[in-house]
Amino acid sequence: MSKEFNTSGSTNTDTGKAGGSLETKYKMKDLGLSLNQKWNTDNMLSTEQKCLWKTRSDQTLHMTFEPLESKKSGKLKTGYKRDFVNVSCDIDFEGPVVHSAAVLGYEGWLVGYQMAFDTAKSKLVQNNFALGYKAGEFQLHTNVNDGAEFGGSVYQKVSDQLETAVTLAWTSGSNNTRFGVAAKYQLDKDASVSAKVNNASLVGVGYTQSLRPGVKLTLSALIDGKNFNTGGHKVGLGFELEA
Repeated sequence: MSKEFNTSGSTNTDTGKAGGSLETKYKMKDLGLSLNQKWNTDNMLSTEQKCLWKTRSDQTLHMTFEPLESKKSGKLKTGYKRDFVNVSCDIDFEGPVVHSAAVLGYEGWLVGYQMAFDTAKSKLVQNNFALGYKAGEFQLHTNVNDGAEFGGSVYQKVSDQLETAVTLAWTSGSNNTRFGVAAKYQLDKDASVSAKVNNASLVGVGYTQSLRPGVKLTLSALIDGKNFNTGGHKVGLGFELEA
């Protein structure tokens, strides 16, 4: 049995509010079982149990609990995978809402469909379609959500050190258009820097350093370029351990 421990934290410089989480993972590869437990500073406990069958199908039970409000939630997830087919079906016990998705692949092309059906209202509440293509170090993706949200992205690995990406999205019947570019540069085998900017003048920067095998440190910041002097910026610190 293998174990992993992950911790993360964040703070808002305007409000002074800080948050963090601790996650523990247990894996029993011989039995095809895994157990994830997570606790955060919002006092939410979550447990996920996953079983992988030899027929390439899997079942996952995800439960969350908030002790202060005695609020519980749960989801049952099932999936089936083959070389060019991936099908899943999830049931949300609170709705109950049934979520289903399917992805088909052929010679670099990927086609996906996702839907959600509210059994209480007998209504289709989600209807999404996506198309993607990958060739070498180039990737293209487009999507349509509920017939109103349109989006697309392009990814290119320029070299072993540099990766770039562009994303574009807009909403039908409005002038709400979103645009962003991002890049990641590998300084050496243990360190990398990344940056992104969008049309809302939000600038994100990050630095990741592998201190030693199984130990990784991440520093990040999000700057509001339109309100640089008034605040609203965010700073993040991540520390990852793997055993």
